[in-house]
Amino acid sequence: LTCKPIYSRILSLFAEQNDLQYAVPGGLIGVGTKIDPTLCRADRMVGQVLGAVGSLPDIFTELEISYFLLRRLLGVRTEGGQKGAKVQKLSKNESLMVNIGSLSSGGRVLAVKADLAKIMLAHPVCTEIGEKIALSRRVDKHWRLIGWGTIRKGRKIDVVEH
Repeated sequence: LTCKPIYSRILSLFAEQNDLQYAVPGGLIGVGTKIDPTLCRADRMVGQVLGAVGSLPDIFTELEISYFLLRRLLGVRTEGGQKGAKVQKLSKNESLMVNIGSLSSGGRVLAVKADLAKIMLAHPVCTEIGEKIALSRRVDKHWRLIGWGTIRKGRKIDVVEH
């Protein structure tokens, strides 16, 4: 598994109809670059991280998180009562969907201990220690939010410079 950065020059910044001089966190910002449009089509770059050269966080393939589970599932009704079904504890080898920022990635639980879990990600993720994540489980063919967590540490992979 190798990760290569895509280097480009930013040509324009837009927020709705406004041409921006600089961007700050919060809201949607259109970034005009010299990147080949075939790389960007069909939302292929959703969840990717943009930053100045040398300023991006590390890339992880495995995360250790401290997590909190919801008491009941949202949007799911039980047969008799009106309340949602209880959220079961995480189990080893269970498949989850992990949302970090705007990126959704599959993950497999490698180990669970109290409120800590180790998750192997399906795709590498560029993120920081301390970042908040959302955890979802497949319930009746739908992904349902079951909890959230904070990244404690992880296994990094090196970026191949060209």
